[in-house]
Amino acid sequence: MKKYLLAATMLSAGMMMASSGAWADIQIATAGPMTGQYASFGQQMKAGAEQAVKDINAAGGVNGEKLVLTVGDDACDPKQAVAVANQMVSKGVVFMAGHFCSGSSIPASKVYEEEGIIQISPASTNPKLTDEGGPNVYRVCGRDDQQGLVAGALLANEFKGKNIAILHDKTAYGKGLADETKKAMEAAGGSSKMYEAYTAGEKDYTALVSKMKKEAIDVAYVGGYHTEAGLIVRQMRDQGMKTQLISGDALVTNEYWSITGSAGEGTLMTFSPDPRKNPGVSELVATFRANDIEPEGYVLYTYAAVQAWAQAATAAKSTDLEPIMKALNSGTFKTVLGDLGFDNKGDVKLPGYVWYEWKDGKYDYR
Repeated sequence: MKKYLLAATMLSAGMMMASSGAWADIQIATAGPMTGQYASFGQQMKAGAEQAVKDINAAGGVNGEKLVLTVGDDACDPKQAVAVANQMVSKGVVFMAGHFCSGSSIPASKVYEEEGIIQISPASTNPKLTDEGGPNVYRVCGRDDQQGLVAGALLANEFKGKNIAILHDKTAYGKGLADETKKAMEAAGGSSKMYEAYTAGEKDYTALVSKMKKEAIDVAYVGGYHTEAGLIVRQMRDQGMKTQLISGDALVTNEYWSITGSAGEGTLMTFSPDPRKNPGVSELVATFRANDIEPEGYVLYTYAAVQAWAQAATAAKSTDLEPIMKALNSGTFKTVLGDLGFDNKGDVKLPGYVWYEWKDGKYDYR
């Protein structure tokens, strides 16, 4: 089992906090792309973490102590993520609800493992995070190999005989998702006509789109983020292409439609069941909306990550690493995502991925 206990001699951040008068409250953090082209996701995480901390503190805090939240900006850059992780260590953080991009979470997780800090990612889906990460690493979202199975089956069955392009942005998330989807599609009897990488952050994908047009691509599966996917679909429509665009959970932001406009109509994507529709969360959703925050995408996933850690700390009667790990590994936690627990890798035990479709500027179940 991966979730073995760290050596007893290892000092956790929680132990350091308890021994220092400088940290009277419990220091926790979230980190993600607070700036840059994926900042909409960072803002989702920030909103979710802030509201969770506010609600937990209003209910008495954790073991009689208040939570204090620090927000880190990694811009979805691996090096910056490691720097953020080290900053959190210096602040005495005992829990990280982050990061967003898998390419950030994976290298940052090494710092958290070395320093004895619990990490629960709300959004990083690359299997390597928990397959290869330390026993302190968890996530409340699904995995790309789960997401790829759903996408691959659709491509093989619903688009049988069509010309399919598999595209990816070379990132840990994007390439990982594209490759898992391709593998699942081929296992289900499908095949792709194109497998192509593109560079994230560019504005002009005309050459890629022209190549797809030449190959008469009927379906483009994009392993990547909403900004590039939005530009690709818009530029396909500019060239008169009716190609179906399909992607994954990185399209769960209203910013996607802001980029595409009507060109995004009919886009399909996989994502976990929408927590906004869960019984018992209507009051919380209303609270967010009253503050002009739509709890889309990963807002409630970040809220749930904080909830799970706080409940584990309460059950353990401690913020020390080993008691928290024991609680997380064995407990069931009541969250906005539903009752959840973790398997021996740290992956969440929740229902998997479902299909959504963008229509009239919103995404909903297909």
